[in-house]
Amino acid sequence: MKDIVLPKDGRVIVGSETSDDAGVYRISDTIALVQTLDFITPIVDDPYTFGRIAACNSISDVYAMGGEPLTALNIVCFPTKLFSLDRLSDILRGGLSMTEEAGVRLLGGHSVDDKELKYGLSVTGMVHPDRVLRNNTIREGNSLILTKPLGTGIIATAVKAGLLEDDHYAPFVTAMSTLNRAAAEIMKRYPVDACTDITGFGLLGHLKEMLGNKSMKIVIESNAVPVLPGADDYAGMGLIPAGMYRNRDFVGALCSVSGGVDQALVDLMFDPQTSGGLCIALESGKAADLARELADSGIESAVIATVQKSVHPVLEVV
Repeated sequence: MKDIVLPKDGRVIVGSETSDDAGVYRISDTIALVQTLDFITPIVDDPYTFGRIAACNSISDVYAMGGEPLTALNIVCFPTKLFSLDRLSDILRGGLSMTEEAGVRLLGGHSVDDKELKYGLSVTGMVHPDRVLRNNTIREGNSLILTKPLGTGIIATAVKAGLLEDDHYAPFVTAMSTLNRAAAEIMKRYPVDACTDITGFGLLGHLKEMLGNKSMKIVIESNAVPVLPGADDYAGMGLIPAGMYRNRDFVGALCSVSGGVDQALVDLMFDPQTSGGLCIALESGKAADLARELADSGIESAVIATVQKSVHPVLEVV
């Protein structure tokens, strides 16, 4: 397929030429729109819970750009020959409950009859043009904070295999249905250099996007990376989603892993996440303060990496 080149527009602050989380369009000197859309296939069986998770996942990109989500439209692909409309109603109720929790006004949406169930949102938010956060503006000396544990893809694989232990289900659902809203509000009080949310490319895939082609290396402290209860055990059992292998191919030779790092933990860093946390880059001297304030607000987070000078771009797991 030939590359599509979009027309240039000086009002576009963030467009499709980068791998950022959302597009940003300047309206005035003080207002810019943040626009994104995302939809997913079911990751849990309960339709109401799936609706909440899908909506939470869609809204997250606006927070990652430093913005405030305002409105949303439903995106629905629904197999009418496989499921009753009651199931669709439950999904939409779940999505509505999450938009209300986020203070987002749901304005409507669009549905099509499809062979595979999918649901998500198109979300519009607002940000000051001078306060847009990008994913590829990390600096030497930054530390990286992760605000949710990894492992949703591996846990979902355990669910499908019928091997998930009962006490591992609630933390899995809670992580995916917790908005990044509170973390984003706290983040705004700090001099953040870059931000992204960890979703389908996994932690290392999104760190690759943050690194870009810069002559820097991101050193990830493997023991500091938070993981969902049981996720490392399931990874050790080989319950690996297909997306993990694609993420490993995407990162490629950019990644260097020290010999003492457990393979299950490395797999978790490639694991495709649904509705994952924010990865926040800021100067190391401020990172501990931000992590402490997040913890004081009940938000699980950890300082997981540092950005250092390098001859070539490198992701180093130690």
